[in-house]
Amino acid sequence: MRLGVRPFAAVDEQAVIDVIVPIQSAEFGIAITADDQPDLRKIPNFYQSGKGGFWVATAGDDIVGTLGLKDIGNGNAALRKMFVAADYRGREHGAALRLLEALFAHASAAGIRAVYLGTTDKFLAAHRFYEKNGFVEISRDDLPAAFPLMAIDSKFYVRRIPA
Repeated sequence: MRLGVRPFAAVDEQAVIDVIVPIQSAEFGIAITADDQPDLRKIPNFYQSGKGGFWVATAGDDIVGTLGLKDIGNGNAALRKMFVAADYRGREHGAALRLLEALFAHASAAGIRAVYLGTTDKFLAAHRFYEKNGFVEISRDDLPAAFPLMAIDSKFYVRRIPA
């Protein structure tokens, strides 16, 4: 089935939650619910404002991946909520890469100069993916003051966006 990537629409809210929360809780054992993540019920206001955005990967009518970009000011943004359903992971599907390419194209056009992200040390495949796609590990002290830290974040990255 052909994968697509498009901007989030309000009608996608529950499908986005249905992708993200099971990956966090069942797959990675993180004790978190949708109610613990109020941004998931406010995607247009939280992500799709300023220079931010939020994209979904689709397979037919199904949402199989998500990716958010939060504008944190001063030409900086935070990559958040990058999740792809297990059946659509890997190079043969390309869902994660297509989401990331949409984010980079948007960031470049919007004048964002750096994209930061925080992740848990449990997401080893994600670390390899980020590093392969131009992200460089940084210390927590190197994050911009406006970066939205999550309690579970223990590893941090930045990717500079050429002007």
